[in-house]
Amino acid sequence: MDRRSIIAGIGASAALLPAFPALAITEAGAERLVNALVSDINGVIASGKSQNAMFRDFERIFAKYSDTSYISAYAMGVDGRRATSGQKRAFSKAFQGYIARKYGQRFREFIGGRLEVKGVKPVKNWYEVTTTAFLRNEAPFTVTFQVSDRAGKDLFFNMFIEGVNLLLTERTEVGALIDRNGGDIDAMIADLSKAG
Repeated sequence: MDRRSIIAGIGASAALLPAFPALAITEAGAERLVNALVSDINGVIASGKSQNAMFRDFERIFAKYSDTSYISAYAMGVDGRRATSGQKRAFSKAFQGYIARKYGQRFREFIGGRLEVKGVKPVKNWYEVTTTAFLRNEAPFTVTFQVSDRAGKDLFFNMFIEGVNLLLTERTEVGALIDRNGGDIDAMIADLSKAG
């Protein structure tokens, strides 16, 4: 086990409790956001577009509905402290495309299926919106979105697909990519631009 894994393991619980403002977001607002998000995802799934066109659409959806600045900063972790503002911007752009490709692959599996919002509950200073994915020839499973208004509007800042946590998964992936590049942030960004 390397130093990064140990630190990530120790800090994982605390890191998932970001400093959000007092709860201003409403249950109806969180549900409305995820209903719109799910509607857009379902629209892309049913579009019959090429894979690359779908990935472009998923990137647009990710940019529209997620707190991209929080998610990308979380994914970069402690390495973000030594990154220049230019590197942070480049990373955020590369990360957005990477997420669209990676999770777009996952959502492509939904072709012929759909996502349905099933419930909303408050958790600390945000809401969890639970959806069910119905796929052809597969048992339904849960996709959960965590929604807050810390960025000044309602956006999702984390997602769980069958219990897999986007924030923790991507922090681990990006950390491993930085390690593979000997700590070189620019090389990591270049690799990330092609990953997913």
